Amino acid sequence: MRRASAEGGCLCGAIRYRVTGDPVAATLCHCGSCRRASGGTNVAWAVFEKDKFEWLAEEATAYSSSPGIDWIFCGKCGSLVGYRRSSRPDHMDITTGTLDDADFFPPGVEIWLEQKIGWETLHPDLPKRQQSSLNAPE
Repeated sequence: MRRASAEGGCLCGAIRYRVTGDPVAATLCHCGSCRRASGGTNVAWAVFEKDKFEWLAEEATAYSSSPGIDWIFCGKCGSLVGYRRSSRPDHMDITTGTLDDADFFPPGVEIWLEQKIGWETLHPDLPKRQQSSLNAPE
């Protein structure tokens, strides 16, 4: 059973947020943009309807990597906490690793495998997509 809400935040604690209900998607992304934004080999995301997301403390800073794409991070410690895109204005993506309970919304699919680092091991039980989660399975 899911909790009514979950909270998370950045490394230094300046950014805090709350999500309510279940995510519309939970993915493990291997794209080059996620790798560069996070410094990791992949990023786990939980996508929520915008009205199910709220800032509890300072609002995070946004960096536009290209028109309509915003990476949301803490302006003090640099932690990547979210992602927004203008083509999905009703959604807010949060980095699952910034949740207080990072196990709460495990990924249900691995995406952007065509950009995966060659030495990275995939999760054996998750469905795979060469690009976004809207593509057919591998």
